[in-house]
Amino acid sequence: MPDLIKVAKFGGTSMADAAAMRRCAAIVHSDSDKKILVVSATSGTTNLLTEFASDVSSIRRVEIAKQIADKHYAICEDLRDAEGAKAEIEKILQELNVIAGRNQIMSAMLRDEILAMGERLSSVIFARILTEEIQSPVRWLDARTLIKTDSQYGNAEPDIPEIEEAAKKHLIPKLNEQVVITQGFIGSDKNGITTTIGRGGSDYSAALIAEAIDADVLEVWTDVTAIYTTDPKIVPEAKPITEISFDEAAELSVFGAKILHPATMVPAMRKNIRVYVGSSIDPEKPGTWIVRDTKEHPLTRAISLRRNQTLLTVHSLDMLHRYGFLARLFEVLSRHKISVDLVTTSEVSVALTLDYNINTPGKSRLTEEVLNELKEFCSVDIQEDLSLIALVGNNLDATAGLSGPLFSLLEDVNIRLICHGASSHNLCFLIDSHQDEDVMRTLHKKFIS
Repeated sequence: MPDLIKVAKFGGTSMADAAAMRRCAAIVHSDSDKKILVVSATSGTTNLLTEFASDVSSIRRVEIAKQIADKHYAICEDLRDAEGAKAEIEKILQELNVIAGRNQIMSAMLRDEILAMGERLSSVIFARILTEEIQSPVRWLDARTLIKTDSQYGNAEPDIPEIEEAAKKHLIPKLNEQVVITQGFIGSDKNGITTTIGRGGSDYSAALIAEAIDADVLEVWTDVTAIYTTDPKIVPEAKPITEISFDEAAELSVFGAKILHPATMVPAMRKNIRVYVGSSIDPEKPGTWIVRDTKEHPLTRAISLRRNQTLLTVHSLDMLHRYGFLARLFEVLSRHKISVDLVTTSEVSVALTLDYNINTPGKSRLTEEVLNELKEFCSVDIQEDLSLIALVGNNLDATAGLSGPLFSLLEDVNIRLICHGASSHNLCFLIDSHQDEDVMRTLHKKFIS
């Protein structure tokens, strides 16, 4: 194996069109250590495929299939061998056309097969563009031979030992001789059936591959130049962060920062793989390094915002001086695969936050079936359209004088829930969504600017 191995992931905006792909090819060409490239679908394609796989008419599916085909054929037109590229992606597009022509129910298994086509299309085209630009061998590898998962379609769980075995067989022997291009987001189960690991999972795929081959660096190339102290669209004074710790970056990704998939940090932390976030549009600008130990440890590194939060409050006198209530509550939520973010309790009530349904946007995780089960042993109150704000930094649980200034700034804000002390790296609270941007600007000015 080479002395230094880098895995580079290119997101949807980096694969947007031929010009964007050529910029990514230049990034690869400038660094011979980039051995494995993981790509997302072209910008907007996964949204189209999601609509295709939803409850729409067969006529609409045919329209979407044509829209996707036209989009990718247009990118092929910019290649030297345009007809050869079109012929190669035609095989994938034909699969989509066959499904579009059927009037069938979209099972979870079939939806994963459909959603995987975006990455398959972009990776085939990018492999051809990269071959043109660097003029050296490029190997296209189907991620389904590499990323092995369980059969939970739509949000499959990776099988780490199986991925490592697949990497030894299909990937590591190729690293000395050529650049390898594969797809993010997709994998396959033990029966070889296509699976996906959830929206935004290309970062996670790249991290899993980096872990499996003991890579030195994982690069994430996106449309922003760095991780910022907060969202610059909300706070124009936000600053780029040059270095941040694994723990801080993990908190930011979990609590709303959209640069990295929340699971990305886990494989990197397990193998101490440095992560670099940079812009494929402006690759010369300094990005952000994510490392185990940073040179500086500020009290507040960044502030994040996560919208579309649901607050579930359950109340029962059975909690009073008795045991087993929380176990029963979380057993119901676990059985319905509902992930809980924050929890606070009193003697007879429990309040907890839930994220929106990432695989079915606009639909609550709290279905009638879930609510009916909960109402068998407690009363239930639900509040939606809330926002979760988190201060992310260091020693937040052991620093005197933080809570006073924080909450004095928020004296006119109705805080629905507070979580402080569970982690030294975050302090978070829940508020009404109509106040979130004003609160973000106020906190950034006080604690960072």
